[in-house]
Amino acid sequence: MKDVASERDNRGVDLAQVGIKDLHLAILVRQRDGKMARVRGQVDASVELPHHERGTHMSRFVEILNNWSRKAVAGAEMEEILEELREAFSAPRAQMRLGFKYFLPKRAPASGIVSQLDYDCCFEGVLDGQGYSFTLGATVPVITVCPCSKEISTRGAHSQRAALRVRLRTRPGAWIWLEELIPLLEAQGSAEIFSVLKRVDEKVITEASYDNPKFVEDVVRDSYLALAGLPGVTWFSVQCESHESIHNHIAYAYAEGGGDAYAENGGD
Repeated sequence: MKDVASERDNRGVDLAQVGIKDLHLAILVRQRDGKMARVRGQVDASVELPHHERGTHMSRFVEILNNWSRKAVAGAEMEEILEELREAFSAPRAQMRLGFKYFLPKRAPASGIVSQLDYDCCFEGVLDGQGYSFTLGATVPVITVCPCSKEISTRGAHSQRAALRVRLRTRPGAWIWLEELIPLLEAQGSAEIFSVLKRVDEKVITEASYDNPKFVEDVVRDSYLALAGLPGVTWFSVQCESHESIHNHIAYAYAEGGGDAYAENGGD
């Protein structure tokens, strides 16, 4: 059968990314304790296509990724997957993003009830002639209580759920596990979010958040300092989006650390 995708192209245009998006697979994610968590993964994968090649064989992406759905995946394994993609397509560059829901057990502060809370996480990897780059991402829900509202009100203060989004990279051989990153981020809000709370727990959370009011600016700055203190981290970004309970908008703040910005703020 004629292989049209392998035909030569004469338009002289390199394509930075050619591949597949939104492929859903059952993936095994390697956990800190050595066990594996089976998650529903959403995968985007691509390779660089030189100007003289007309197309790629898209089925190769799915074949390689299907094989990896039966193995544990973390930062080191992402490099192996990308190397397979580069070899399969004879490509100078390959990249991949694996998004998934990750669950961790949480114990309610007063009743002690343990429930599972889900977090949107991702692994992102790029492999080319310059080497391998891995980025870990996590979105963590927290509570924010407005310091201004508390200051000017005689009764109460408005509070709401906020999303704390972090992406980070580490030095080769240094890994940050989700089991340590997520609790670190949860501690930066006014209070934590839980799946199951009894009334005694609600009292504790409500009063704790009221005693610890934070703007989104406070959350991002506190998160910045917490991330800057992690060993091996070379770059990170942190964003907080607060879904305001008394406003018809979202408040947000963003910062990056690493490289020149990291050094200017006291990083290694």
